[in-house]
Amino acid sequence: MRKAIALLLSAWIALPMLADEGMWLLPLLKEQKIDEMKELGLKLQDYDIYSPEKASLKDAVVIFGGGCTGEVVSPDGLVLTNHHCGYDAIQTHSSVEHDYLTDGFWATTREQELPNEGLTVTFIDKIEDVTDYVKAELAKDTDPNSMNFLSPKFLNGLAKARVGEKFLQDNPGTEVEIVPIFDGNQYYMFTKKIYSDIRLVGAPPSAIGKFGADTDNWMWPRHTGDFSIFRIYADKNGNPAPYSKDNVPLRPKRWMKISIKGFDEGDFAMIMGFPGRTNHYYTSWEVAERRDIDNTVRIHIRELRQEAMLEEMLKDPKVRIQYASKYAGSENAYKNAIGSNWAINKRDFEAVKRAEQEALVAWGKQHNQPQYEEALSALQQMVSDRKELRFRKWMLDEALLRGVEFSRVPTQVDSLKAALQKGDKEKTKAQLDKLRTAFERFFDKDYAPDVDRKIAKVMLAEYRRLVDAASQPAYFSTIDSDYQGDVSAFVDELFRKSIYGSQENFEAFVSHPTIEALENDPMIQFALSVKAEQKALNKALQQFDDGYSRAHHTYVEGLMKMNDMADMWPDANFTLRLTYGQVKGYSPRDCAYYGCQTTLDGVMEKEDSTNWEFVVPKRLKELYNAKDFGPYGLENGKMPVALCATTHTTGGNSGSPVMNANGELIGINFDRNWEGVGGDIEYLPDYQRSIIVDIRYVLFLIDKYAGADYLIKEMDIVK
Repeated sequence: MRKAIALLLSAWIALPMLADEGMWLLPLLKEQKIDEMKELGLKLQDYDIYSPEKASLKDAVVIFGGGCTGEVVSPDGLVLTNHHCGYDAIQTHSSVEHDYLTDGFWATTREQELPNEGLTVTFIDKIEDVTDYVKAELAKDTDPNSMNFLSPKFLNGLAKARVGEKFLQDNPGTEVEIVPIFDGNQYYMFTKKIYSDIRLVGAPPSAIGKFGADTDNWMWPRHTGDFSIFRIYADKNGNPAPYSKDNVPLRPKRWMKISIKGFDEGDFAMIMGFPGRTNHYYTSWEVAERRDIDNTVRIHIRELRQEAMLEEMLKDPKVRIQYASKYAGSENAYKNAIGSNWAINKRDFEAVKRAEQEALVAWGKQHNQPQYEEALSALQQMVSDRKELRFRKWMLDEALLRGVEFSRVPTQVDSLKAALQKGDKEKTKAQLDKLRTAFERFFDKDYAPDVDRKIAKVMLAEYRRLVDAASQPAYFSTIDSDYQGDVSAFVDELFRKSIYGSQENFEAFVSHPTIEALENDPMIQFALSVKAEQKALNKALQQFDDGYSRAHHTYVEGLMKMNDMADMWPDANFTLRLTYGQVKGYSPRDCAYYGCQTTLDGVMEKEDSTNWEFVVPKRLKELYNAKDFGPYGLENGKMPVALCATTHTTGGNSGSPVMNANGELIGINFDRNWEGVGGDIEYLPDYQRSIIVDIRYVLFLIDKYAGADYLIKEMDIVK
């Protein structure tokens, strides 16, 4: 037995870190990865990529909005990101009369650039290792069950205390944040500068920016021109400021050079960006939970929802615009879940994680540290104990909270009822005005009640089929008692009776408001019942959270002690990271190989004028037929469109700059292949590929398709 444990332990420790694996922290590049990067072809020094003292490549990489990455590409604050990252902004400015989603948008002057309320671009000014500082503060906490080691409120309070209020006052738009990594075993502080005057400059039509849409999503080969262009504005001193006509384009510390020299298969590539979340340190039980509950529920419920939604979108152009973003967001996670389950089973991630666990247990026994085996036992028990609750929560989230829009109708009506009870006309009017504002937020330009009605019938029927009646929201009992189990009749009655069922219903209520109407409103009762069930499930699951976090903290601590830290990267948490690899194709299955470069030929091959996903704009076909590619075409006369690389990316890396060995921009990351999404748990070297729009296609579309060469003149292009 001792020999077996020793062999297992030595085999695990000897496993090499795959060269292309990892999402690396920039301050640690020099000690962790720079030598390997140079061996792979990098021609830069670590301080060219990241330097705390001077401008470096990291200063041209930004958080775009709340969940994407972008890159600054001109001295006048021009930012490139993905079309799907700018989609909400493009949609907001679109209407049936000015359909920028269909037709594209190009501002020909600075005055035509469109402001976007709520959209921000965030620079990372500084990254500091504050582990010792945070642990010293945590040591002052006498509560043995304290969760401050992961608490954003506590950690960000420490960040503000560390820099001082005066620093924040003297630096408008600046925020500081301390982020735990390795499950709270290390801490980094990020100093951010956030700009809020961001204007839409250009976007291709969706027939280019979303070419292939749902069919091609998560797939390679790909032929999508997934990019959009924005500009950062600041006050006259270069500081962040709210939108104003007096603001000026930002003069950034650094912008990226753009290479149109091209590349060969096998060339070095690297990506900087803000990957959102990975689960590299899952245990085997969490892998099974992810596959059998989370992914399985999401796949099944979203498939039903999307089928109903798409049917209505294809019937009516107005509905298509209203639900375009909702459908895209739903479908994105749906395909991710499918790919995740494929990878889990294909490479038997459960077995991979069991080997890690067994190695740690053996190492702990060898070093007289039993806490790691205890932590694993606790994690196994908690995952088992929360199984039913987790299934119910996922069903509630997917089928009702996400799937049924009227589950989110305004329910805060107590103040209005109180005003009506007292007969206070002035307060009643004020409360009705507030209710109108809340109603208009719900019943906005992107809401179609008939679509919601149709989807709700599908969602409710499946929810009731799969979730035990005793575990459903209390109000659902009326479906059986009053409607003999007829979900369709129940939903129709909600829309007929509720003050939120239509604009006419709402106006009728406002004209003659009564307490009885509010108390008996079926949509309000439905929404309150769903929220009550959500609250109960969250409370029940929260009983596991603290113990789970402490056990996982201990488990990861053990892995850090057992392994060489030079080969360990922390799970993604939307902090700035670097990943590197090679431009490289792959073989998805036996006797099949996909190359690393697609061309405009593939767009024309996929064209299908009867399918909205594969319509090719007339202007693009004209340029293709004339071979009018300008300086952006390949030597063989073809026009490059996309490429793929072995870089390790995930959600949040959308819009990330893809750079060559000289740090020059060669593409914009926009997706991963279906076979590689399991890399959120375990890197798949044979399958993992980042999907990237070739910067030459971007420039070709700006220059030749849109005729916006004035934007090209802003950029620093290397030929």
